[in-house]
Amino acid sequence: MAGMLFMAANLTAMVLWAALILARFFKPLRRVVDPAAGYVAPALFAVGYLVLVVAFIGRAEGDMGSLAGVAAMFSLPEMLLAGWLHYIAFDLFVGGWIARTGDAEGVSPWLLAPILAATLIFGPIGFLAFVVVRLVRGRRAATVAS
Repeated sequence: MAGMLFMAANLTAMVLWAALILARFFKPLRRVVDPAAGYVAPALFAVGYLVLVVAFIGRAEGDMGSLAGVAAMFSLPEMLLAGWLHYIAFDLFVGGWIARTGDAEGVSPWLLAPILAATLIFGPIGFLAFVVVRLVRGRRAATVAS
C-alpha cells in the first residue's frame, strides 16, 4: 500500500512540477497551474502526511532526538512515506512561491525554469538560488534608481 501511494504522490508531484515550469512560458496556464501546484497539491500531500503520522507514529521505533532515532523511525515504510510527503509538499509549496514571486517581480522564465528545476531536485539549493537572484536584482534596481 505504501509503495502504491508513493508512486501516486510522486507522479502527481512530477506532473505539477512540469506544469509549474511550463506555465512560466505560457501565461494562460498560470491561472490553473499556480494554485494547483502551489496550494492545492501541497495541502493534499499534507493531509496524507497527517493521516500517516496519526495512524503509524505509535508503531514507529525511534525518535527525532538523534540521527539514529530518525533512521529508526523511517524504517517503518508508512513513516518513510510520511517523510517523503513532507518533502514533496514543502518543495512544491516553495516552488509555487518562487514561480509566483518571480513572475510578479519580472524575473525571466528562462531564469526561473532552472531555479524551479533545482528546487524540485535539491529543494533548499533552488530556494537559495532564487533568494540570491532577488538580492542581485534588488541591488541592481536600487543602483539604477539612484
